[in-house]
Amino acid sequence: MSLPGKVLIGSSQVKQKALELGFHKVGIASVDEGDVAASERLQAWLAKGYQADMDWMANPKRGDIRLVMPEVQSVICVALNYYTPHARPEGGKYAKISRYGWGRDYHKVLHKKLKALANWLQEQGEGIQARYYADTGPIGDKVWAQRAGIGWVAKNGNVIARSLGSWMFLGEVLTNLELTPDRPHTEHCGTCTRCMDACPTGAIAQPFVVDANRCIAYHTIENRAPELPDAIAPHLQGWVAGCDICQDVCPWNQRFAKETDVAEFQPYPWNIAPELAELAEISDDEWNRRFPASALRRIKPEMLRRNARTNLEMGDGE
Repeated sequence: MSLPGKVLIGSSQVKQKALELGFHKVGIASVDEGDVAASERLQAWLAKGYQADMDWMANPKRGDIRLVMPEVQSVICVALNYYTPHARPEGGKYAKISRYGWGRDYHKVLHKKLKALANWLQEQGEGIQARYYADTGPIGDKVWAQRAGIGWVAKNGNVIARSLGSWMFLGEVLTNLELTPDRPHTEHCGTCTRCMDACPTGAIAQPFVVDANRCIAYHTIENRAPELPDAIAPHLQGWVAGCDICQDVCPWNQRFAKETDVAEFQPYPWNIAPELAELAEISDDEWNRRFPASALRRIKPEMLRRNARTNLEMGDGE
């Protein structure tokens, strides 16, 4: 693509800058050719109703990134490791919160770094455009991460990197620069079905296909109904905010997960071992104090009370 002014920037410089900003993995994908297969898979998933009430998944922009940014030529994909080795206590009285929500809101951490990368990129030459996202726009994060060589979309729907496992937050910078792309990552789940076998609600309908209607994470985070479905409630196993079962059992995580160096992702102590009885009665004010700058604020207090109460009524499902 011809840009006004002299642009002295290439893929290696972009990757170096991303790593300097603290990202753990970075890769580049070209937008020269549309990914017809990925778009078709998305449409087939939507046709089965597997998005449940997540209507935003049907946004046409998810199937054509040029609808997000018409000038886009390259997608710079990044990943941040958020794993910490803390263990949840045993016992049915404890509530379980997904690791992604243990520490500071990942959106805030990623946006700060992505903004710095996008600003730096635009400073490299006249006419350079850059727009960043981190789970905040109609971008197929996982598809682009695989195309950029970050990792592969696994049978449980998460992106796995060979060196880190799947405990990663993903982000992108869209740019009108033509950068040299990386080779797409190959899939390495093999014949393993541990995630499918471990899911208590059978949410992984088939390898690489997750049905949100049966997913504990969906119901504890996104489902706004006053009561959880009868098919889900008995199987919560203590989960009140997300669910990590399919990641906890993954061999790639068990072998290669390593502690993050991002201090903001270290857990707030009260997120590791909260008690179900306490959360079932948590007040709106206490919810507000307990989850500052937290991704868990998406789970409104009445939803958190519902999730905890359901676990208690079902004997925590264990």
